[in-house]
Amino acid sequence: MLDKAPAVIPNTTMLLCSIVFLASCHSPNHIKQHVGENAVIEQFTDGENVGRFRNLFRPKQGWPEYPVTCESNCYPAHTAVACKTPGQDCQYIGPQQAPRLNSGFSLQWLGHASFLVHTPDGQQLLFDPVFGQFDWPLNWAQHLVGIIKRPYTPNLSPEQLAQTDAVLYSHLHYDHFSHASIAQIGNNATYYLPLGMADYMPTGGYQIIEKAWYSHSQRGELNIHLLPAHHFNSRKLFNDDNKALWGGWLLEHNGNTLFFAGDTGYSAHFSDIQQRYGDIDICLLPIASYHHEENADWYRYVHTTPEDALVAAAELGCKLMIPWGYGNASWQMGDISSHSPLLRLLHMQQQLDSQVPLLILNEGDNVVL
Repeated sequence: MLDKAPAVIPNTTMLLCSIVFLASCHSPNHIKQHVGENAVIEQFTDGENVGRFRNLFRPKQGWPEYPVTCESNCYPAHTAVACKTPGQDCQYIGPQQAPRLNSGFSLQWLGHASFLVHTPDGQQLLFDPVFGQFDWPLNWAQHLVGIIKRPYTPNLSPEQLAQTDAVLYSHLHYDHFSHASIAQIGNNATYYLPLGMADYMPTGGYQIIEKAWYSHSQRGELNIHLLPAHHFNSRKLFNDDNKALWGGWLLEHNGNTLFFAGDTGYSAHFSDIQQRYGDIDICLLPIASYHHEENADWYRYVHTTPEDALVAAAELGCKLMIPWGYGNASWQMGDISSHSPLLRLLHMQQQLDSQVPLLILNEGDNVVL
């Protein structure tokens, strides 16, 4: 009997763990909505799209006019960007000097749109955490046809993930919202989502707060605001376009602010944000996925070019701009190469004589702000 006991105990333990795991996977999520009197909800009110969300600032017809557009020689090589081949597989080797903001925020860029943020009151937050390839079924299709494969994926240890207090997702697209990453983070964190996105969360007892544009949530000493973005939202192949809202996130602590814009095109929402909240200390702004030879107008409509981001940073009153979306961890959707957006940004910074300070990061870099 004593010889058999060691074999019985692990099997029993495994069975109990499996039961607990399965029960947690099917336990209902806990969902709250924070809207508030200052919230803005922009939806279609007629036609077949009634009830679906839409962008706040839209051109009456055609495509919008942009303040500035790079017309030629937009991607010159730069001495601060060392590349294996032109614009591809690069590292930024220039100075990384940020103004002394003393904001209390620190962050790590994990690649593409994913950031790990530590707040002045000691909380750990994640923006758009995606820790690998696409979720199913796109990951399966990706391996089948061999496209859109990331050469690098951000990685945090289980111990680091376990310290996460809150996760803030901007929208549902596969490079910004990941069921696999949510499973790694677990259900001890609170998930902040735009309205309607809770329907796309896995079940498992997750704590979820859905928010409208310009709505406010208090978390300890931290104020969390969902702000407009000029984009769109979908997850499935058919008939779920814009059923859930999208947006960017503003963190505020004792007057110090950090803004993550999410995927967005250029529109008047940037100046509207500044009018409501004043100048922003730290702006995390996208500069990629705008280039597409066959559908260039649409790509730019929902993604900022580097020059759009520089104009937006000025309109937001950014004391510091940190660009993202380029890099060796990007999917390079709508980009010429891994670092073409960064080369264009540095070029247009000079062309526009932009006065907004830039802090250029490589994937994995940490910075105290």
